[in-house]
Amino acid sequence: MKQLGSYVAGMTWGWTGIRGTWDTPEAEQSMRLMKERLGVNWTAIAFGALQDHPQSTTIPYWEAPVVTDDEVRFAIRKAKSLGLQVCLKPVVNCKDGTWRAHINFFDKDVPCEPKWSEWFASYEAFILHYAQMAEETGCEMFCIGCEMVQTDRREQEWRQLIAKVRSVYSGIVTYNCDKYQEDNVAWWDAVDVISSSGYYPIDKWEEQLDRIEAVVNRHGKPFFFMEAGCPNREGSEYLPNDWGLQGAHNEDIQARFYETMFGACDKREWVEGFMLWDWPAKLYSPEDAKRDTDYCMYAKKAEKTVHDYYAGKTNQEVSISR
Repeated sequence: MKQLGSYVAGMTWGWTGIRGTWDTPEAEQSMRLMKERLGVNWTAIAFGALQDHPQSTTIPYWEAPVVTDDEVRFAIRKAKSLGLQVCLKPVVNCKDGTWRAHINFFDKDVPCEPKWSEWFASYEAFILHYAQMAEETGCEMFCIGCEMVQTDRREQEWRQLIAKVRSVYSGIVTYNCDKYQEDNVAWWDAVDVISSSGYYPIDKWEEQLDRIEAVVNRHGKPFFFMEAGCPNREGSEYLPNDWGLQGAHNEDIQARFYETMFGACDKREWVEGFMLWDWPAKLYSPEDAKRDTDYCMYAKKAEKTVHDYYAGKTNQEVSISR
């Protein structure tokens, strides 16, 4: 039986992974400060490859601005040197700025139109490349996709991909579904862990956890939030997924969001952790924290909230299989 080993007291590091920004003194310091100031025991090393637009069928993951393979290996080695368990998380994005959830094609093939089969062939090459790297570098977990809402219905293709991933990678396999989509994925039985993005309004956590709990119980799989977070700006506690929301700087809002989320999830023993969003490879200065309104909580009030919460969780053992 595969074992997770401990509660996932984690943080996502390095997004979005721009070439030349990872194998640097600033990146090393960023990861060290993440470990020291938050007390994490896991990190998701996350980066994005770019297809041109939502109907493109080529994912050139080897091209700039994507981080190089050497940079990815550097980040993994650094995390492990700090005693962190690693989830490798390659993600596909669209160069034109369209959110990846809108990558979509006709369900039936039409001549002269882009096809699911073409896209999945390219996505498979992309994912298998990094799955093999995750195996070679000893990553404890591998995430096969993130918030690919329109692809979720393509059950056969996902099952085939997961089988191929398992042929080259022996660790824990998960898929990061989007918020509100936990009950729309029909192939959870094929992965080891159910994970999702926990960007739920501050006053809706209980009802959303009720809904997710039914999914977890139905499939009998472990669950954790592969993403969760909130910017420190006015209004973000009610729209934590809106990274472009305009609002005044407010550290209390971010801290209160985490307190509420942690409190709600503590009442659900099946929530086995968080990979919070997010901690960049190059941090702003502590002085600039008074002006920064993004998700990172470095040198902000929520940093202590997360540190104190994780301090009580890092010795909690959980199983990857029930």
